[in-house]
Amino acid sequence: MLKRVFDIVFALCALLLSAPLLVFVALWIKLDSRGPVLFRQERVGLRGRLFAIYKFRTMRVGAAEQGPLITVGADPRITRAGALLRRYKLDELPQFVNVLVGDMSVVGPRPEVPRYIALYPSEARDLILSVRPGITDLASIAYRDESAVLAAAQDPEELYVREILPAKLEHCCQYARKRSLWLDLVIVWRTARVVLSRTAHGEARAQRKGAER
Repeated sequence: MLKRVFDIVFALCALLLSAPLLVFVALWIKLDSRGPVLFRQERVGLRGRLFAIYKFRTMRVGAAEQGPLITVGADPRITRAGALLRRYKLDELPQFVNVLVGDMSVVGPRPEVPRYIALYPSEARDLILSVRPGITDLASIAYRDESAVLAAAQDPEELYVREILPAKLEHCCQYARKRSLWLDLVIVWRTARVVLSRTAHGEARAQRKGAER
């Protein structure tokens, strides 16, 4: 119950505080490329229930039919706006709506598509699906540069299934066994540090480029 209260309060505050940013991002997406502002995809949630996850659209219309489910590096399907939104995780902001309606939690194992859920060992699947999926988790922090790692592989999806997915499952199972409000707060803090460090790094790089000119 306490976790659900925390989720609702956190999601409401996040949506209210980021409202101007949400409007700006929505307009930017519409001006940048053809298609809807939001992207919806079927994911597997609590106890195996399917739900539609919301994200800001970062890829061109029809991208799902033009390549694999995972995106790697400078994927040509990603829009100009989408590249920046993905870098700073701004595309995830609409998922606070998923939190409010109860499909997701602020912290919890990242929800996967049915195709990858089918690859989970049965014991891990039952444990992970016993908790509500989240916007951020231990695996998201550990694999924050996953796209770059996959981009260096000859077969990105094979690497994901063979190495990255099993490692992520260990993090997810660890969270499911030890979950607590305190752990959620720690993960939120660590996630914020990662996002802020990316922002600082991006600003420093932009300043260096300006100086070179």
